[in-house]
Amino acid sequence: MLPELLGQIAKDQPVASVSAHGAYDTKACHNVIAARHACAVIPARRNARAWPESTPGVKARNETVRASRRLGQTIWKRWSGYHQPSRVETKMHCFKLLGERVMAREFDRQVAQLQIRAAILNRFIALGTPETQRVA
Repeated sequence: MLPELLGQIAKDQPVASVSAHGAYDTKACHNVIAARHACAVIPARRNARAWPESTPGVKARNETVRASRRLGQTIWKRWSGYHQPSRVETKMHCFKLLGERVMAREFDRQVAQLQIRAAILNRFIALGTPETQRVA
C-alpha cells in the first residue's frame, strides 16, 4: 500500500521523511522511499537482520537495524522521531472519546460540531498542563 500512496504525491513535491509501523519494514517500501530521496522512519523487528542487497533503500534499512541494536528500540524511536505518530494517535483517541459519531446532518453543522469537540479537548489539555514559574 505504501508504494501506491507515495505514487499519489507528485514527483516534483519533496518528501522529507516517511513514518510507518513495523509492518511496512519491507524491501519494496524502503526502495520506494529511497527513490523519493526521503528518510524512512520504520522500526525494524526485534530479531531483524541486515539484508544482503545493496540498493539505497536496503542500505538505509540496515542502518536502522544497526542503530536500534546499538541504542536500543526505545532510544532509537526517540532519536528518529518515531514517537511523533504515536502522540498524534493518542490525541485522536482522546478526540474520539468525546464521541465517534457526528450527529448533525448538514455539513456546516458537522464542521461546527467537530470544532466544538476540538475546543473542548484543547481546554482539557490546557487545564492539565502545569504552569512552571522560576523561583528566585
